[in-house]
Amino acid sequence: MALTDRTAKTAHTHDKAGTHDKAGTHDKAGTHDKAGTHDKAGTHDKAGTHDKAGTHDKAGTHDKAGTHDKAGTVPGIVIPAGMLPSDGRFGSGPSKVRPEAIEQLVSHAGVLGTSHRQAPVKSLVRRLRSGLSDLFGLPQGYEVALGNGGTTAFWDIATFCLIDKKSQHLSFGEFSSKFAKAAQAAPWLEDPEVIESPVGTHPWAEATAAVDLYALTHNETSTGVMMDLQRPPGAAPDALVAVDGTSAAAGLRFGAQEVDAYYFAPQKGLASDGGLWIALMSPAAVSRAERIKASGRFVPSFLDLATALENSRLDQTYNTPALATIVLALAQLEWILEGGGLEFSCGRCDRSAEILYGWAEASSFATPFVAKPDERSHVVATIDFDPSVDAATVAKVLRANGIVDTEPYRRLGRNQLRVAMFPAIEPSDVEALTACIDFVVGSL
Repeated sequence: MALTDRTAKTAHTHDKAGTHDKAGTHDKAGTHDKAGTHDKAGTHDKAGTHDKAGTHDKAGTHDKAGTHDKAGTVPGIVIPAGMLPSDGRFGSGPSKVRPEAIEQLVSHAGVLGTSHRQAPVKSLVRRLRSGLSDLFGLPQGYEVALGNGGTTAFWDIATFCLIDKKSQHLSFGEFSSKFAKAAQAAPWLEDPEVIESPVGTHPWAEATAAVDLYALTHNETSTGVMMDLQRPPGAAPDALVAVDGTSAAAGLRFGAQEVDAYYFAPQKGLASDGGLWIALMSPAAVSRAERIKASGRFVPSFLDLATALENSRLDQTYNTPALATIVLALAQLEWILEGGGLEFSCGRCDRSAEILYGWAEASSFATPFVAKPDERSHVVATIDFDPSVDAATVAKVLRANGIVDTEPYRRLGRNQLRVAMFPAIEPSDVEALTACIDFVVGSL
């Protein structure tokens, strides 16, 4: 296990700009590593400088092929049409939306602009809730709740409605750290425990008598690290396990009995638009939300989980939802169920991961960023490049050829590509992407 200090508010290693790892830190102006720093005007390292126009000198980050000129133009490399993937969308959020789902949206045009409290829309919500229960094999008594906002909203919901007094958070990247920050900022809660590990790894929860909610992240989208889900051994019987499944849902397996609140937004594994949060909730989590509301704790109506549950049981949301988001999510969900359920969707992600990581391990210039194979995400891959190859330039050339959103997470500051492998993405397209990367690098 890679464990670092358990910290409270005063001991966080995240500053205002973000996170740091062994390679360096972030300050307000940008990031720095062993090779140099970023200031407000641009970036510089020991070997060369960038000015405001983003220029590179001879010793800077471009390679011998000259990847950028002073105007910041992209090399005019044209990838042969026969080499290109059938669909060039590889973004880590939102996901590629399948054309068939768009057709489903068009077929529901008559529902758009109608009341979400009437039968046509309620039937869509009912199918979505029922389908999610089937997909994840929810145990008896578990409920599917949904509301407006997305995962960020649910972090605030949890601070109001699921954490009784004290939480413990695993922090190993940009997104896993955000719930911890929300809990830290809540004046009605005790200081949370935060267990951190360097980016590219994940820590494990440690049972503590005072903790009543353990906050885990199934997949850290910024770094491409996944973790197995399990209740912390020795945790109090009434302690809840809340899991951020935003980029993992429908792409990574887990046992629903190990969690009390598995929450996510539908724009990744369910290949929809954003604007909703969805939570798979155990009877214990439902009871906690209802008890906290009855206690008199102030909870804003928009963030009231008990109210969201009441409305979800009626197959509606408290506020008017984005109907297009519901229709697209339902189209993806029913496609997955028709294909064989979670094994079908996760199997597609497994195959894509096998292709991409296998290519990187065999490459002369690429390597998986996450060192441990069992921690390498099967839904979001991060691939480091040798310093002789400028990954940013490769991403720009790919984009110019219609292969988009392979850039790394902006705050990680590594010479790498980040590639989504969500269920909607064809494994054959991932294989085509690797060939295109080889072609571009060989042409620089």
